[in-house]
Amino acid sequence: MLLLVATLGGLLLMMGHHSRSESLFYYFRIEDQVPENHLLRLIDRYVSFQFVRDQLRDSYSEAGRPSIDPEVLLRILLLGYLYGITSERKLLEELRMHLAWRWFTGLGFDQEIPHHSTFSKNRHGRFQQSRVFQELFERIVEQCLAEGLVQGEQMSVDGSFIQANADHHSRIPREQLAEVAKVNYGASKYLQELEQENGDGEPVHQQDKVSTTDPDATYLTKGNRAAELGYFDNYLIDNASCVIVGVQATAARLSQESAAARDMMDRYRERYGRWPQSLAADTTYGNGELLQWLDDRGITPYIRVKENPLGKSDLYGIEKFSYVPEQNCYVCPEGQPLKYVGINQRNRTHLYYSTPKRCRGCSQKQRCTRGKYRMIAIHVCEAARQKAYAIAKTPQFAEALRKRRKVEALFSELKNLVGLRRLRLRRIKFVREQFYLAAVAQNLKRLVRFLTSRPQLAEASNQ
Repeated sequence: MLLLVATLGGLLLMMGHHSRSESLFYYFRIEDQVPENHLLRLIDRYVSFQFVRDQLRDSYSEAGRPSIDPEVLLRILLLGYLYGITSERKLLEELRMHLAWRWFTGLGFDQEIPHHSTFSKNRHGRFQQSRVFQELFERIVEQCLAEGLVQGEQMSVDGSFIQANADHHSRIPREQLAEVAKVNYGASKYLQELEQENGDGEPVHQQDKVSTTDPDATYLTKGNRAAELGYFDNYLIDNASCVIVGVQATAARLSQESAAARDMMDRYRERYGRWPQSLAADTTYGNGELLQWLDDRGITPYIRVKENPLGKSDLYGIEKFSYVPEQNCYVCPEGQPLKYVGINQRNRTHLYYSTPKRCRGCSQKQRCTRGKYRMIAIHVCEAARQKAYAIAKTPQFAEALRKRRKVEALFSELKNLVGLRRLRLRRIKFVREQFYLAAVAQNLKRLVRFLTSRPQLAEASNQ
């Protein structure tokens, strides 16, 4: 028995026992607690946010109580997107306890953490008016280009649906909006802003029904999924580096994706001075107008041509007919003309018609048409469509489609790691802010990883 007690006592002494103790003061530097290879230290080393102060200087008064440094606010906002925290209250709670986050923002333990309402005031005021989030995104892309990370030759484009911060039960007929605005603050503010903008504000996607919570959100159904309110987040990416070089928020309509692709490439050309050599996209973008737009600028489209939704017919195709430029008509296999009658503005096609008299006694009518006469519709951009058909048969086309999957991986990262499955802010001008900051967070990770590995690659090549 004595031996057992002695053994247990010895084990307790050897194991040790830690009791919680607290000191009134701790003597250490936050700087020493952040590892050299920590993401935030790398971002702080390679990226400057000084431009924020310069850009917002005119919007601050020289009199009164000192304001919070706008660069500090921007750094705090970025932390939420870097670490997938979508709530600003939760973000500030984490900031109180996280050493690396305090170091990144420059807030010591003796400094007060900003109140969450500060973000709303600055977002709706100074930040929104100065477009600081767009400027930050474009500066990061500019740095990626300058450092050699972005090649800018082969690009891909796609859009992803992001659920709005609004329920579909909040939708009402548009004509009832004025009446509902008498008791609904969101609807009232929306109508006030429209009146103040007087047509100079954001382009509004017209719908028969609008949400009183977020009137800019669009009701969309796709595939077998239930219809939801949301927006499209459109990305233009550099295939070589997987860096996002263009971002645009649009209404959740498939027709908006092609328009967004043109706008993003126009902005890229305006800001960085060049067009990409090629663009890869899915069939949604394979309309004649976009294909013609790309062809006019010498951009190779790795995009499948969008066909008639009714599918292919077993009747004679256009290849069976001969075009006569002098008369601007087509001639059928039996030598009968199909004369030009004009443009169908709805689907942008040139129309060529035969007549019932010409087709009535034709021996090949059963293989040519099921109607009383044959009609041919030629898209106004048919030449660009034919070029796209030819490109789709090349080995480069298959390779470009494989690389296009990188943009889908970025959207997966956006929703699973950045946490942007559902939007927190409402109205498209604030949704755009979220999309820009999310893209900045994604690009920053790739930029600092590239800059960190570059010296190692240079050292390896010299050996």
